[in-house]
Formats: sequence, structure tokens, C-alpha cells
Amino acid sequence: MIAVPASKGRNGTGESKPEVADIFRMHGNAYREGHSLPKSHLKVIHDIGTCRTSELGGHLYKCNLCGYEHPAYNSCCNRHCPKCQSLSKARWLEARNAELLPVTYFHDVFTLPHELNPWIRYNKRVIYNILFQSVSQTLLEFGANLKNGIGGKLGFITVLHSWDQRLLEHHHLHCIIPGGALAFNEKSWINANSKYLFPVKALSIVFRGKFTDLLEKAFFEGEIICPDGKDFKQLLVRLRKIKWVVYSKPAFGGPEKVLDYLGRYVHRVAISNDRIKKFENGKVTFAYKDRKNGNRKKENTVYGEEFIRRFLLHVLPDGYMRIRYFGFLGNRHKKRKISLIRTFLGLSVNMEETEKKKPAELILKLTGKDISKCPKCKTGTMTIQQTIPKLTTYIFQNIINPPQLIDSS
Repeated sequence: MIAVPASKGRNGTGESKPEVADIFRMHGNAYREGHSLPKSHLKVIHDIGTCRTSELGGHLYKCNLCGYEHPAYNSCCNRHCPKCQSLSKARWLEARNAELLPVTYFHDVFTLPHELNPWIRYNKRVIYNILFQSVSQTLLEFGANLKNGIGGKLGFITVLHSWDQRLLEHHHLHCIIPGGALAFNEKSWINANSKYLFPVKALSIVFRGKFTDLLEKAFFEGEIICPDGKDFKQLLVRLRKIKWVVYSKPAFGGPEKVLDYLGRYVHRVAISNDRIKKFENGKVTFAYKDRKNGNRKKENTVYGEEFIRRFLLHVLPDGYMRIRYFGFLGNRHKKRKISLIRTFLGLSVNMEETEKKKPAELILKLTGKDISKCPKCKTGTMTIQQTIPKLTTYIFQNIINPPQLIDSS
């Protein structure tokens, strides 16, 4: 766990600003009691509610000059927690920096029809795997086809999102694609010339075909659970008739802009604390952009338990990887293949090793705030005086496994 200094109020100004954690603390118990929840959901409720509080323990810091003291409480490090993503994002972007190429990059988004939403709730792992597989196969085939102007092996990063701006289900895959391919004989780099890389209508047709074929195969192999009152054959007929959406954003600039762009999509959770505007009288008001009306800024108000219900729709299966790499960016041969491509582009062959930074260094780079400096005198350095013990082991075990539900066998 990472210890983070307590701030003056939750927004650092002394004013109390509502956060996702406040909603979980206020309504989490009632929601647990009223719903049968899997352990992954129980853990998210517990972790977010206790993140950076005394319950998780931490350290007491003291200024070496003026003697000012304050506690720094541990982060929960849950990947669904809005507070814990900044450091994860900074570490990920540091690691990606050496892999960027001086080429045009493209951003494609593959979206699943909403008819699949009730099926995904029962089959997240299986259907998400099919989504990654069908998208990767589609892009690799288009890159390999000379008719599309490339004829080589693409490389791309994919990031899974499952939400829309109102926290409702909207399952889609963001794909960040360098504009070009490594020749199959690995003797040259082939630049892409297309403004949008590949035609989206053709991509959507192939994507639909691959996804529905894989879904049908999974069903007949007994991997798909049918929601109550749903018929798989009717679903399949419907999916093969409707239009599927693949969106291609215009190409954007060099490596620096790519890193900034990636930062908006990786390690993002369903909603950030910044979007919570009010939490009073049991209701939550949060900001959102109305995508259907020119991204107009609006506000949505829901009851606290409804907010939790929507948030938990986006909890991933345990251990599920929502960021994946394909083609020449695949983890197995990435270092060798990027070195080859750098040679073809006239760059240094060796990829620079990224030096691992400490949390304080990453926070300084990310926010410009030096958390090692005393917040009172602005000159001294905060040093650890003692450890604050963790309090929640027993409490958490009783939340996850209530005594009356523990199997004594």
C-alpha cells in the first residue's frame, strides 16, 4: 500500500467536497444488506470506503524544521477506486514512453450493441474475451491486407471500458494504433497513409461477423449462462441484423500527444471524484457530457443506492486484464520488434530503460506538488516518525464472510 498525506479538506482548500467514498460509506451497508453480492463487489465497497483513512493504517510524518506533524494514510490500491489511479497511470505512462514511435497514431473504438448488456452481466469474462479476440483479429487482418494500403503486422494497445457518462452500461474497446506495420519478413517498416487508417463500415461488418461467430461457438460449448427470460437464438438473429458501431477518430500528432491521449483512457474508472457535484439528502448529483447533443454538459441526480448499483456494474472479474497488447506490441516479442522498427525509422536501436521512480517523484511529475515538503513552513522535509497500525483485518473478513455464512467444513 502507498501512504498519501492527508489534505486540508478533500479538495485541499479546507472545503468538504463529496467523493465516491462518501457515498459508499453512507449507503454501502444498506446496499450490502439489500442485495446478494459477489465477493468482488463486497471488496470494492469496502476498499473504496476505507481508502486513505485510519482504518488502513499508515505513517505519522513530522517536519524536520518546524515540527509540524500529520498522518499519511494508506491507499486501498483497488483498481476501481477513483483515488488510486493517478500513480498507476503515471507508472504505466512512464513504461510506455520508451515504446512510442515517431509516426502518426490512430484511435478506433469498437462498441458492443446494448442488446448484449444483460448477457454480459452474467458472462463478463467470456464475452469480454470474445470482444478482445474479435477486435484483435479484425485489426490484424485489415493490416495484413495489401488492399488496405499496408500489408504487414500491426501493433496496437486496447483498453476496455464498460460505461457511458451516466454510469450506465456501454461496453467498448479503445484501440490506439501506430500508423504503419512491420513487414512480415521483418525487413522494413510500412507507413500507413490513410487519414482514418481503415474504413469503419468494413471494420464494423467484419467485427460483427467475428464476434457473433465466437459468441455462438461459446454458447454451444456451454460457456454462456442465459439470463432469465432470454433466448440465445433470438439474440443471435438480432445481433446479425443490426448495424454495429466502429468509430475512428482522426489521426493525432507525435509521441508526446500520444502519451497525453493514452493518459485519458488507461486506468480510468467509471467516474472520477471531480464529477461528483452534490451529495445530500441521500441523493448524488454528478456531471456528465451528453454525447448525443454535442457533448453538452449536464447533471444527473440519483439516489445513493442507485449510484452504487451503477458503479458496481463496472467491476471487472478478479484478475481480469483490461489493457492488452497485440501484434508487434504483444508482450512476448515487443522489445525485439520495436528495436527493429526503430532501426528502420533511423532511430537508436536500444529502447531506453525507464528508471523506476518513487511515489513522491511520480506525484511531483504528475501534479507538480512535492509531497515531501512540509505543507506548513514550505521549507522542511517531512520524515516518518512512526507507523499507524491497520485496523480492518477482522472487520473486512466479517463483511466478506459473515459468521452465519462461513462453511465450517
